[in-house]
Amino acid sequence: MTDLLIVGGDVVTMDPARRVLTRTTVAVSGTSIAALGTAEDLRARFPGAREIDASGCVVIPGLVDAHQHTTVDPLVRSMIPDDIGSQESIFDWIVPLHAHADGDDDELAATITAVECLSRGITTVLEPGTVAYPERVAAGLGAAGVRARVGGWGWDAENVPFGAPVDEVLARQEDIVRSLPATGPVTGWVTLVGHDLASDELFAGAASLAERLDVQLTWHISPGPADIEAYALRCGRRPVVHFRELGVLGPRLLLGHAVWLDDTEVDAILETDTAVAACPGAYLRLAQGYTRASRHAELVRRGGRVALGCDAHNAGDAPDVLLAAYLFAGLERDRDLPDPVRAEQAFALATIDGARAIGLGDRIGSLEVGKAADLVVLDTADPAWMPRGDLARQLVWGHVSRTVRDVLVDGRVVVRDRRPTGVDLAAVAAAAAERSAALLRRAGITPRPTWPTEPAASR
Repeated sequence: MTDLLIVGGDVVTMDPARRVLTRTTVAVSGTSIAALGTAEDLRARFPGAREIDASGCVVIPGLVDAHQHTTVDPLVRSMIPDDIGSQESIFDWIVPLHAHADGDDDELAATITAVECLSRGITTVLEPGTVAYPERVAAGLGAAGVRARVGGWGWDAENVPFGAPVDEVLARQEDIVRSLPATGPVTGWVTLVGHDLASDELFAGAASLAERLDVQLTWHISPGPADIEAYALRCGRRPVVHFRELGVLGPRLLLGHAVWLDDTEVDAILETDTAVAACPGAYLRLAQGYTRASRHAELVRRGGRVALGCDAHNAGDAPDVLLAAYLFAGLERDRDLPDPVRAEQAFALATIDGARAIGLGDRIGSLEVGKAADLVVLDTADPAWMPRGDLARQLVWGHVSRTVRDVLVDGRVVVRDRRPTGVDLAAVAAAAAERSAALLRRAGITPRPTWPTEPAASR
């Protein structure tokens, strides 16, 4: 890879001092940031380097989406009714569709998700494991150029697609991690479905496997109250308290959601340095009681590891981490509690604090020398930037994700002038329409349009 200079932008570093470096050039060498300085100095240090003119633009670290399903949902986006409960949405729609998806579907859906993420400045995506063909998903993500972690279905419940006995589930999880590169943009991790759909033996085995393979792991828990009720019957304890008793909490674990927590569960998460992925858009779409129950802001205030996620294309509906930051901060402000979440805190969750939550804080999340060259150029010619205000507030409250112009991941230009460099969008769009219709037919599902659709006619 040749050297590259991102010239003359205002660089939001998210370094420990939270410096904004005006009219600054970022030098990229290989996969990493080699220097920050003036254009004159860096042109002399890197003669012959390619250049991207970022004059007048805002340059930010690539955003982190810590919980983003990449399969099936992108092919049926906005088709699941929004007047049904989350359980019906999952088990009457998504699970049957997953049972009928094939490898081509999974790879295409992952490509769509990756391109959409990159177009909104998201450079890191963690797929939480609803994947039947992980190698195909990794290929789709890799083609678009996003940084990602990929896993596969992990549950030992009865009568569910891809369910299996504990030993088989763990063997498959290990195979997935070993089949993907140990380093590089797309790697593997251990993924369980979670909820009340995994046995204690599987939870404990997954935690041990992640330790042995030296990778992170994730599962879903308590986005709504259903898991609390299920665990009361299962073991007479709250879910996170039960995980603490099993010995599976800890720095490797990223809990998806963990919305409905009591005081003891909050303390358990903090004491074990367990991380949480918060997806506020999904909780609103699925009516899961976020504003009544969430303790996420408390975790942030008390020094917990929290990242943001966008969930799925029929939950959060669009992978837009800056929108998730907006919702996270706005919903907390509406609760009228002391010490509300401020814009700069929400932006940190989308960047450096999110990177730390997923175990990558030493590699991504800020624009510092030696870190990976994951960065985003925002075009301030857009009306959203007229005039320029306080950067922290404008990035979170200003709906600026639509102004993404250029994106780098690991030093590779993956979006240039608002177009992906590694994917033919027209071909992807045609394939998506075809495969969406075929998948719905195979699953025996007929979406009902909200409005009547008729051909044009003279009246």
